Amino acid sequence: MVRPGHRPPAALPPHGGPPVRLTVAQALVRFLARQYTERDGQRRRLVAATWGIFGHGNVAGIGQALLEAGGQEMPFLQGRNEQAMVHAAVGYARQCGRLSAHAVTTSIGPGATNLVTGAALATVNRIPVLLLPGDTFATRPADPVLQQLEVPYAGDVSVNDALRPVSRYFDRITRPEALIPAALQAVRVLTDPVQTGAVTLALPQDVQAEAYDWPEEFFAERVWGVRRPRPDRRELAEAAEAVRGSARPLIVAGGGIRHSGAQAALAAFAEATGIPVASTQAGKGALRHDHPADVGGIGHTGTATADGLAREADLVIAAGTRLTDFTTASATLFRNPAVRFVGLNLDPYDAHKLAARPLVADAAEALGELLDAVAGYRVDPAYEAAYTSAKADWEARVDRAYAVPDEDEDAPPTQAQVLGLLDAVVDGTDILINAAGSLPGDLHKLWRPRSPDQYHVEYGYSCMGYEIPAAIGVALAAPGRPVWALVGDGTYLMNPTEIVTAVQEGVPIRLVILDNHGYASIGGLSGAVGGEGFGTAYRFRAADGSYGGEPLPLDLAANAASLGMAVIRTRTIGDLRKALSEARAADRPTCVYAQTRTPDTVSGPPPAQAWWDVPVAETATRASAVEAREEYDRQAAQRRRHL
Repeated sequence: MVRPGHRPPAALPPHGGPPVRLTVAQALVRFLARQYTERDGQRRRLVAATWGIFGHGNVAGIGQALLEAGGQEMPFLQGRNEQAMVHAAVGYARQCGRLSAHAVTTSIGPGATNLVTGAALATVNRIPVLLLPGDTFATRPADPVLQQLEVPYAGDVSVNDALRPVSRYFDRITRPEALIPAALQAVRVLTDPVQTGAVTLALPQDVQAEAYDWPEEFFAERVWGVRRPRPDRRELAEAAEAVRGSARPLIVAGGGIRHSGAQAALAAFAEATGIPVASTQAGKGALRHDHPADVGGIGHTGTATADGLAREADLVIAAGTRLTDFTTASATLFRNPAVRFVGLNLDPYDAHKLAARPLVADAAEALGELLDAVAGYRVDPAYEAAYTSAKADWEARVDRAYAVPDEDEDAPPTQAQVLGLLDAVVDGTDILINAAGSLPGDLHKLWRPRSPDQYHVEYGYSCMGYEIPAAIGVALAAPGRPVWALVGDGTYLMNPTEIVTAVQEGVPIRLVILDNHGYASIGGLSGAVGGEGFGTAYRFRAADGSYGGEPLPLDLAANAASLGMAVIRTRTIGDLRKALSEARAADRPTCVYAQTRTPDTVSGPPPAQAWWDVPVAETATRASAVEAREEYDRQAAQRRRHL
């Protein structure tokens, strides 16, 4: 394309052959199709497919390029919601160990800004996804064009700039030749085990369709090695000294264990030393639930066993974790005055948290070398016996929460009983996905992972609406394995649209909807902090104007069926037991719908075992808020800065 009054730029001089004339969009698709990752001898295609919703900002550029490339060079997946497409891409990349990813293309304007939440989720969780939003004209033939944001003080700003703070790399391709360095930088970040996250290449719609003579070398196959940095000798020696000097050590396993594929190294370290292993949401499953050293989740949603060990630990090895407020119980969990930390992390930023002795390295490499460095060390048998006994006590509490008395067979289930019934159906091949509501807390405390990747709870961003699209991405990465998306009614209503995609693509995800007539998790939190459940129930207005009337007549099962799913309605525990087995055996997208009852004193998840800081009104006239503030001040007084 030659613009009026514009001289096409000269092509870069060819080195290995004649230049290849393609549009910018065609060149980008061809380039991406030839990028690979390699780690431990395993080679994978980096961008395995592209999700897309087309509008005037990308239909004639990226859309035409994908059509011309064909499904073999760049497979295409049709989405229904831009945010959901990113969630699906995140689910895929996480299941692939971050060694393979998806791209997502959208039109300009609202299509592009709908990416922001998904981009934030990817970056917070450090999962690679390539975003290709359309952008307004680089040549400005008319100003403004449809969906252009006019900023009086800056002519080069578009709505895509909203993606800058949630992207690990951002570039706007305003000239064809700028694609070459930008594409290479984008892939560098996507394959960087520390810096990875959302990567955005904003593509003005006129530039997408512009032709250019590309050097043939740009399309050569490239293999990007994913690094496994080994620990520094001095840092390793200091970490080993800390381990040998500890009497009550504890390992906190985070998502970095999974990303590194360090589960076997962690198991070997724990077995040799007897050090117990607690897990964050992202790290749960690093050890099987029945491994002798596994003590379950840690922090506000953790087990009594793990949290009790954390309060008395004199050494905490934070392995591949960001040490978020849920994990540290808002800086109240690690109470031993003598406690010290070793920060085993690829990212120096995380490795130094809590004034830790840093051990900046790949988790698998560092655990292997640290085990050699502490050869002969093992915790006192009394310490090992104590946490083993505490773990058995907790497992008995899980059994009680899961239990279904004979007289309850015809009653609606509690949420904990739903998990117990599912526990009885699945095996190590199943994958469970959740992100928000009250389920993450119950799962972290109660679920018994049978495989390293069974537990898939996105709690870095805890984004309502993640589960269904992520289940599609996971199922694409793990074909043939049963994949379950567990959602409450509030989460379901946020983002059910990708059910259509699952039906279209024949991806047999299993969806479990737990209907409790509102935002149960935040409703419970509201009650605890003096908010009295205000604005959290799905009910009609009562005579006093509050939402205290009858439950809304929502039929979420009918909604899922209208989108193409097979739906199994349940009323009782007996119904649900049969429905879960039927859904697991299904070969098409299937929904199990269950209305839950409020947990009672016999069956329900144990309460929180550690605090979480949600500030309460300092002054109030309502008694509930006054009482909640008194409890808040009592808990907050236990906060500690580790220096």
